[in-house]
Amino acid sequence: MVAGIPGRNGARGPAWAELLRLPALFTVPGDALAGAAALGAPGRRTLLAIGSSLCLYEAGMVLNDWADRAEDAAERPHRPLPSGRVSPTAAFTAACAFTAAGLALATRAGRPALTIAVPLAAVVWSYDLALKHTPAGPFAMAAARGLDLLLGAATAGRAGPALPSAALLATHTLAVTTLSRQETRDGTPTAALAALASTGALTWLLQRRPSPGRPSERRSSDGWRSHGHGRARPGPESRPERPGPRPGQACRLPAPLTAALAALYAATTARPYLHASLNPSPPLTQQAVGAGIRATIPLQAALIARSGATAISAGTVTTATTAITALLTAALAPAARRFGKRVSIT
Repeated sequence: MVAGIPGRNGARGPAWAELLRLPALFTVPGDALAGAAALGAPGRRTLLAIGSSLCLYEAGMVLNDWADRAEDAAERPHRPLPSGRVSPTAAFTAACAFTAAGLALATRAGRPALTIAVPLAAVVWSYDLALKHTPAGPFAMAAARGLDLLLGAATAGRAGPALPSAALLATHTLAVTTLSRQETRDGTPTAALAALASTGALTWLLQRRPSPGRPSERRSSDGWRSHGHGRARPGPESRPERPGPRPGQACRLPAPLTAALAALYAATTARPYLHASLNPSPPLTQQAVGAGIRATIPLQAALIARSGATAISAGTVTTATTAITALLTAALAPAARRFGKRVSIT
């Protein structure tokens, strides 16, 4: 939380920063980047998808506190709404505005992106208003993260190749959300142990090298597509040789970057999860949940590096592009941690 809670007429900037959970925003861009990496390199539309994701994420953050304002009055009276620093009307209006902006940006990114953004927005609102306190709540939150990754993939026209990455990210989110249900009360070690086991399984899966599929389309040496619209398919002698493995072959590229990022992901969560399992008290659980949220960033970076290895072997993206995208995503983690010391991430 923000150090020093102002009164009802205190500074509104810190109150909105707390309401919006600004440090958590650093966990959002990697969703779209990981989705785009599954189909090649990010492009201009990926930036629109990131903007849409940020807006829909903030809509969920604000709507979450608006829906829980009565509960927070008893358990977290320092939060912006129960403390009176932000009015419920202003919060609900902001949630609606963020949702509209997110859908507008998705529209600019193309119809495939909009077809993902609409159900994503529906899941966000359904979670906050109806599903949060039901057994379906953690699954709804996991679905939202998975859809957010697919939103980035949809900017390339299709989301299918990004489904494995979306499943891994959703699994991590499911574990963190389940654990977060014990933030305000003494719980059992089960949720923290399940989150720890999930981290171990995901770390192992991240380092498995996926085999690239056959590209859906190729280009001939003159730059035209080599099939459809009456174009003759050129013979083997007219196709330029691609460097590296041929499409369809198993990816045998070394993956030190993926391994390093997977290790960083595990290191971010292992100790807090273990502490929360040994002593499932609210303070340690909150620390574990915060670590799980921050760990989303190295997980996204590892997914980018892992998906990029497939794209490299298929000849659709360069090693440098993949490495730079993954490292830039990972660089958001220290910023989130530093900002999180001033504003609560949970």
